[in-house]
Amino acid sequence: MALLSKDQITTADDRAWEDVPVPEWGGTVRLLGMSGTERNAYQSSLVVLGPNGSVQKMNMADQLAKLVAKCLVGEDFERLFTDKEVKALGAKNGAVLERLGTVCQRLSGLRKEDVEDAAGKSEPTPSDASTTD
Repeated sequence: MALLSKDQITTADDRAWEDVPVPEWGGTVRLLGMSGTERNAYQSSLVVLGPNGSVQKMNMADQLAKLVAKCLVGEDFERLFTDKEVKALGAKNGAVLERLGTVCQRLSGLRKEDVEDAAGKSEPTPSDASTTD
């Protein structure tokens, strides 16, 4: 297989998306996995640093709404809620936000198993296992 060029990488359509029914809201929403930059911004928004730069505590205020707001897009794939509008989204049904947040995590590689896979800490699958003793 040939190596990819910079242009091939930057123009590749690699962000997964999914349309999810939300009967509580009377329709369907579209969730788009976060870009690397968006994911880093989301993760940074959850950390409160101390004076020496170490993690002082986690900021869990509206964390589900922050996550869903980063992923919730219209038909044009443009975000429906800005970072400044997170509170309005956070006022919605928590069970709905949790359900949507689970999809956002999967699409953005934020699930525990996704992080472990990336770090090489997950259990090998049967096809990964060695056949030698």
